[in-house]
Amino acid sequence: MYADTETIDRILTSTGDTWAVVGLSDNESRAAYGVARVLKSFGKRVVPVHPKAETVHGERGYASLADIPFAVDVVDVFVNSDLAGAVADEAVAIGAKAVWFQLGVIDEEAYARTRAAGLDMVMDRCPAIEIGARG
Repeated sequence: MYADTETIDRILTSTGDTWAVVGLSDNESRAAYGVARVLKSFGKRVVPVHPKAETVHGERGYASLADIPFAVDVVDVFVNSDLAGAVADEAVAIGAKAVWFQLGVIDEEAYARTRAAGLDMVMDRCPAIEIGARG
């Protein structure tokens, strides 16, 4: 229900290639780091969003989505479910086209708000797994 194949395919192939990854830091042991590396290997521009605003995978980081001075196509969310709804609302506010909540990140109300705002959304899935499965 929150991750239909058509929406996943659209986000991965035609929504755009600039992905803001919220929760991405230079900590190589964190899942966000590895997922960002996979996204980059498939041609995505990965923009780190983290309070420390660290440079990761050669891309300058920003403390918040609102600080990014260019358009973002997809917001990939690596924060706890209780914080994810606010990130989805920020994604809507900055004009992103899609929101992707990672495995284990679930907020049904945020999903409903984001979809009602006209954005594509996937919840409780990993884009690295999905993009790898599609080749």
